[in-house]
Amino acid sequence: MNKPLKIVVIGAGSSYTPELIEGLLVRKDEMQISDLWLVDIEDGWEKAQIIAALAKRMVDRADVDMTIHLTQDRQLALKDADFICSQFRAGGLEGRIRDEKIALKYGMIGQETNGLGGFANACRTIPIALDICRDIEELCPDAWLLNFTNPSGMVTEAILKHTNVKTVGLCNVPVTMQKGAAAILGCKEQDLMIQIAGLNHLVWATQILHQGQDKLSEVLEAVLAGNDSMVPQNIPPFAWPENLVRSLGMIPCAYLRYYYQSQDMLDEEVKELQHQDQGCRAEVVKSIEKKLFDIYRDPHLDVKPKELEQRGGQYYSEAACELMSAIHNDKRSVMHVNTRNNGAISGLPDDCAVEVSAMITSAGPIPFNVAPLPTDTLRLIQLMKEFETLTVKAAVEGDMNAAIRGLILNPIVPTGHVLEQALAETIEANRAYMPQFSHLH
Repeated sequence: MNKPLKIVVIGAGSSYTPELIEGLLVRKDEMQISDLWLVDIEDGWEKAQIIAALAKRMVDRADVDMTIHLTQDRQLALKDADFICSQFRAGGLEGRIRDEKIALKYGMIGQETNGLGGFANACRTIPIALDICRDIEELCPDAWLLNFTNPSGMVTEAILKHTNVKTVGLCNVPVTMQKGAAAILGCKEQDLMIQIAGLNHLVWATQILHQGQDKLSEVLEAVLAGNDSMVPQNIPPFAWPENLVRSLGMIPCAYLRYYYQSQDMLDEEVKELQHQDQGCRAEVVKSIEKKLFDIYRDPHLDVKPKELEQRGGQYYSEAACELMSAIHNDKRSVMHVNTRNNGAISGLPDDCAVEVSAMITSAGPIPFNVAPLPTDTLRLIQLMKEFETLTVKAAVEGDMNAAIRGLILNPIVPTGHVLEQALAETIEANRAYMPQFSHLH
């Protein structure tokens, strides 16, 4: 427990890294970190340098004995590491912008983890993630890889199925839901037990326990009345279809709007794209990120700036730090993670990745069993799991048939000639990042 830790951050030039640094410093008494290695590639080097300088100022302010290293040599950084945080974005924000615009061009929802955009992101990201894992297997086989590289669920599944690396996937959505439920009930977060079940960006709160009572219906009514505190700050207030959600008896995460209100979401995105000052969501994120890095450059800044909350991934890094501490200290605390199903959700393969509440031990997550879900909800989860499974196969093997079969299953992707055209253009636009499909030409 008292062993000084070596922590590696891959994709250190991410605008979220200051939150990660803050989380590590807050937990200085729980984890003694001797070395923090920040890793990035040439394309992200300028941002990584800005982040490293800010990280050093934050460490100095906290008066913590932690050495910050910045490198492009991933193997050097990984040697004998204890924890690795993966937060890279394959293809950068430009790749996400391309994905969203191609999808919208063909009348599809454009989003980085859902539909055609989620498929493209997975196919860019999974080969890199597996390459990183080969280094981990050789250089630090006992290390834990905490993945919050999107699409987190599919990346985690690929790692679980194709490597021996100990990994846990993370997402800020369940964390936001938990914090929001506590705010609605006016209680401390640690006094609340919320059970989350589903897949990454496809989860429901199935139980909310406080002082021995299930408060789910109370929180659900507050949500339907317009309390949007369970929704990430980057998502504007919206209304759920009241009768539908009430009949479910569960609270859906905000991303389920893409499935429950598909046409409304598409109309919204088209309107945003036509708004000259704003553009698609990825362009909004790019604008926010530029402003953040302008703030990070300030040589007097030595804390995480409040402006970071405008990004959609608020609490990702906080969750990563708590997960590290829970594993390192065998805290047996409850967190919501992407991990191997192992029977937690009946009706899904045991070896697939699910996003569920779990007890975090030094041996990793032990997922909680989920009570039987409504049949229609389970069918949606099964359908989306098959989409994810086929997408992982396509990403690993460059299997075009798996790609088409997976996308046909996805409820927010139209089929036929329009899908074939959109997929062909997506692969062509990402040729530099999808070598697994190079055999197609």
